[in-house]
Amino acid sequence: MGKTYDHIPEKQQNFITKQKLFFVGTATADSKINISPKGMDSLRILNSKRILWLNLTGSGNETAAHLLENDRITVMFCSFEGAPLILRIYGSAKAYHPKDSLYQDSIDLFPKIAGARQLIDIEVEMVQTSCGMGVPFFDFKEERNQLKQWAEEKGQRKIEEYWVERNTTSLDGKPTGI
Repeated sequence: MGKTYDHIPEKQQNFITKQKLFFVGTATADSKINISPKGMDSLRILNSKRILWLNLTGSGNETAAHLLENDRITVMFCSFEGAPLILRIYGSAKAYHPKDSLYQDSIDLFPKIAGARQLIDIEVEMVQTSCGMGVPFFDFKEERNQLKQWAEEKGQRKIEEYWVERNTTSLDGKPTGI
């Protein structure tokens, strides 16, 4: 059934790169627990102990707020086709913004996507697989374009205004670093 690793083995790296959807979970000691679905071409495995995720502008910014206070993060992938599998990455993370050198040095690893807000740098501490036999089959149809179109129509200046209006604090009033 399940296995545990202190890194992302090559077989699991191959599984991750084929996934169209993943989930990110974070929380502080006294905040709401945030679990957020992510898609698009927004995740890179740098090596077996480190991944980068491109966080796009959204209605909230819980992950960045949580990471300022508590750097724990969980990333989960589920197999919706083929053999059943759930893969969780447990680690510590830090959010980097466009003003930060790591962001500037790493953003070219991703396609240019309007609304790019932060890079989340995740240090892998543990990888756990489990059976996933209860996860249903789903067929991937296509990516949604609404978020990308919304950000493109707003333009960078209006996106940055949106960040100030909607992304500077979490649901619990915690700062996000924007």
